[in-house]
Amino acid sequence: MEINEISYKIRGCIFNVYNNLGPGLLESAYEAALKFELEKAGLEVKSQVALPMIYETIKYDL
Repeated sequence: MEINEISYKIRGCIFNVYNNLGPGLLESAYEAALKFELEKAGLEVKSQVALPMIYETIKYDL
């Protein structure tokens, strides 16, 4: 799958979630719905993945 096709699918999923849920919900609600839509579209999804970050001399796993 090419990057343009992946991007098109992702934007479509975001559009579906927003149209179905509307504004005003918690971020976690949109996250769960978007994960569902992306998987339904055949994309591999990981959520809340640890992101290593170094600030000055301190390493964080966020």
